[in-house]
Amino acid sequence: MSDIKKAAIVTGASQGLGEGIVRAFRARGYGVVATSRAIQPSTDPDLVTVAGDIGDPDTGKRVVAAALERFGRVDTLVNNAGIYLGGPFTDYTEEQYRLKLKTNLDGFFFTTREVIPVMLKQGSGHVVQITATIADYANSKSPSVLASLTKGGLNAATRSLAIEYATRGIRANAVAPGIIKTPMHSPGMYEVLASVHPMKRMGEIGDIAQAVLYLEDAAFVTGEILHVDGGLIAGR
Repeated sequence: MSDIKKAAIVTGASQGLGEGIVRAFRARGYGVVATSRAIQPSTDPDLVTVAGDIGDPDTGKRVVAAALERFGRVDTLVNNAGIYLGGPFTDYTEEQYRLKLKTNLDGFFFTTREVIPVMLKQGSGHVVQITATIADYANSKSPSVLASLTKGGLNAATRSLAIEYATRGIRANAVAPGIIKTPMHSPGMYEVLASVHPMKRMGEIGDIAQAVLYLEDAAFVTGEILHVDGGLIAGR
């Protein structure tokens, strides 16, 4: 077992936001268990990778078991795994609907359900969801009912978790990004996507990682939905 003093689990960790969040926790000296379908083996002894579909109940079990085996604890869970499918509501297929629920909601449920008992036994813990500003700020130019359904649901679940466990040492918060420069966006679209935000720029992966670390340090903050969106939530 590692002598690491704190350990985090990050889902959807092979690229983009998840990869950036993993790097941020490792830079702080946390042990990390990182998971995604396509994640590669790690050469860092304090970074454990677990390949699997986060919507599969078994993946959550394996990820938590790996954290306990290597680090003996789980201090933080970052539910980052998610997919975005935009488009007119009536164009969504049943397959897209099921896929969205499996990744965005099943992944949260099965992994968090495995983590909470560990945190209760420790007497402390922090659960962070990566959601989206679009869940709180609908835009007629970018219809996204499934994103609102799932990410908005995660915002509500975050507040509920925060209240349920507020007296038992477990905090729950969320980071709601605007549009961030990740591999899901083509550089050719950056100028258009930047114009969506009042600050007229896209966010960086580091902006989201920094927000997660802020919440990690903010011991008196729970039930918070922290918007990191260049002012989008405030209006246009």
